[in-house]
Amino acid sequence: MNTAELGDRILNGERRALARAITLVESGRSDHRAQAAALLDRLSGADRQALRIGLSGTPGVGKSTFIESFGMMLTGQGLRVAVLAVDPSSARSGGSILGDKTRMERLSREKNAFIRPSPSQSHLGGVARRTREAIALCEAAGFDVVLIETVGVGQSETVVAEMSDLFLLLLAPAGGDELQGVKRGIMEMADMILINKADGDLKATATRTCADYAGALRLLRKRPQDPEGFPKAMTVSAVEEHGLEHAWEEMQSLIAWRREAGYWAQNRAVQAQYWFEQEVRAALLARLSTTQARGLLGRLGAEVRAGKLSPSAAAERMLADLN
Repeated sequence: MNTAELGDRILNGERRALARAITLVESGRSDHRAQAAALLDRLSGADRQALRIGLSGTPGVGKSTFIESFGMMLTGQGLRVAVLAVDPSSARSGGSILGDKTRMERLSREKNAFIRPSPSQSHLGGVARRTREAIALCEAAGFDVVLIETVGVGQSETVVAEMSDLFLLLLAPAGGDELQGVKRGIMEMADMILINKADGDLKATATRTCADYAGALRLLRKRPQDPEGFPKAMTVSAVEEHGLEHAWEEMQSLIAWRREAGYWAQNRAVQAQYWFEQEVRAALLARLSTTQARGLLGRLGAEVRAGKLSPSAAAERMLADLN
């Protein structure tokens, strides 16, 4: 299928075409990269925007359960929801389980929902390298909300904040020694902290944990893109589907304020520049994968091991030869 036909089918909201396009942008083959760039360029003219929500949290906090309950609530309101779930890849085999559709059984059967698991491969930061392009494809396909679920490492997953309009941090009640559960770095990036599993015997504990984080958020430096009261901490129960509608109302309130104050457009412009710079860095690193570069790297590496060259001098010669 040529990119023009694929682009037209995506604009018509065809799920199979969207799945094929995401596979195309995730490919590392040079011919596929050229086709993906042409496709994305063609779709950018549609100027469709979805609400991008990044979601991070420690393993076992219930991210998949939350996304399913939250997604079902949104589709029940007539919204189209896309879920881009990133699974960790094995450092040994490079494989991923990609079982998010199994964990979101109800949402995967919903006609107004689209779930796409992707391997993180060697990319750090909790997302896959081409997640940003997959988001653009979902927007072109007419989805209203795009949920980006990170791999679940916890403290280093701030890259998702560079591709989302809202960054949610999902935490479990009593998940460690309270505020040490998640470090300050990721808390400063979060727009909302949701304490999940606020049900049954854990309800009282979740309320106390929420109060602790609410107090901690008040101590953080005020960000210009936040209205009064944000960022905030709230309790939710994905299992009982309690607190989800209130959380959604708060998200809409925050986004409406940012649109009116101009921070929505400003944030997306800054993100676009960030990803431009990331693409340049990735392209420069790719030059090290050429046959010529690998040969030079091997020769200089042998001289470093033999003590004939210092690492700094070898690096200088490597960069000079590449230029």
